[in-house]
Amino acid sequence: MSRKKSVAAFAHAKELIPGGVNSPARAFGAVGGEPVFIHRAEGAYVYDIDGNRYIDYIGSWGPMILGHRHPEVVDALERALARGTSFGAPTEAESELAGLIIEAIPSVQKVRLVNSGTEATMSAVRLARACTGRDAVIKFAGNYHGHVDSLLVAAGSSAATLAVPNSPGVTQGTVQDTLVLPYNDPEALEAAFQEHGQRIAAVIVEPVAGNMGCVQAQADFREALRGMTQEYGALLIFDEVMTGFRVAYGGAQALLGIQPDLTTLGKIIGGGLPVGAYGGRAEIMDHVLPAGKVFQAGTLSGNPLAAAAGIATLEVLRDTNPYDRLEHLAARLATGLEQAALGAGIPCTLNRVGSMMTLFFNPGPVTDWQTASRSDTRRFARYFWGLLDRGIYMPCSQFEALFVSTAHSEDDIDATVEAASEVLATMG
Repeated sequence: MSRKKSVAAFAHAKELIPGGVNSPARAFGAVGGEPVFIHRAEGAYVYDIDGNRYIDYIGSWGPMILGHRHPEVVDALERALARGTSFGAPTEAESELAGLIIEAIPSVQKVRLVNSGTEATMSAVRLARACTGRDAVIKFAGNYHGHVDSLLVAAGSSAATLAVPNSPGVTQGTVQDTLVLPYNDPEALEAAFQEHGQRIAAVIVEPVAGNMGCVQAQADFREALRGMTQEYGALLIFDEVMTGFRVAYGGAQALLGIQPDLTTLGKIIGGGLPVGAYGGRAEIMDHVLPAGKVFQAGTLSGNPLAAAAGIATLEVLRDTNPYDRLEHLAARLATGLEQAALGAGIPCTLNRVGSMMTLFFNPGPVTDWQTASRSDTRRFARYFWGLLDRGIYMPCSQFEALFVSTAHSEDDIDATVEAASEVLATMG
């Protein structure tokens, strides 16, 4: 499979853009080699500039739950485009999208639309600090909440008391109020609250993590999250940028049976266009300007194109309820990939929640960043390139989740498993 045009395009891009990409994962740094440059997409497939077709399990990193260029989404965009692209003024579409979110997620009574998941988490943390009058925030190793300075941190020498900047340009002062704890560790959470409870404004967590691979919050951890925050008067923030409307129509919180105080959303609620949102109980959200005093603004927030695509996507999900079919397809893929690896004598763990999953080259179990990080990333790179050469477009990192869409067919799933079996057989 020739990708000469992609190689040339990447070389040109590196002359113009830092690293040749506008988001680091796209550079294929975790697997080596040159990234594929995409020309177009349709349904379950993407096509590169060399004309190669791939079965797509990235789906723009999650939002394309209906596949690419779904006709109802395209139609909604065309109708919106005919009226204009952006007004910097209120539109009825903003309220319609907000209403669909509120209807679907019981913990959300009011919602503010923003432009990205990073904006959503940044705004939710600011709101939590304002509502509680406290400064400290707990996050978990392996959870990613966008490139917000205060959340772009790694655990320090004492995880419950010290965080250290995870990127140049993030100051120690910025992260001094961020506590980093191990994921799925209720004892560590309880200890942190016992020591710092009166200064903790919020706990922010991915109920199903997707950026250390797919890892679900376990039941005792979920109970501790809700119990500790309520006991100490802190807010519980669910980062559902990836899981909202993906693992269930009401998000991971509907699937897992827990209601947070604030929820951040993105990905699917934009139907493939840039969007984010944060929402929660009315008495919390009414602290946001202009109803309250917590500042947050954005010229393109709730813009007509993103709102139109989001409305169309959520309406299709609501009206067709494709989650049973997504579960069937994802289970078929998960079983096939796991059996192919084990059949080749390769130690692995397959974590899946709904239509998102990760095959870890790790005997497992994988429950947190510490266990995920033991995965064989070199073996993953061989697996990735073997599949790409066979027309299967998987996430280019061991520590990312793959996504199944409603556009995938059983034939697509079976072709993927067959290709994986061929690749894995050469790696045993």
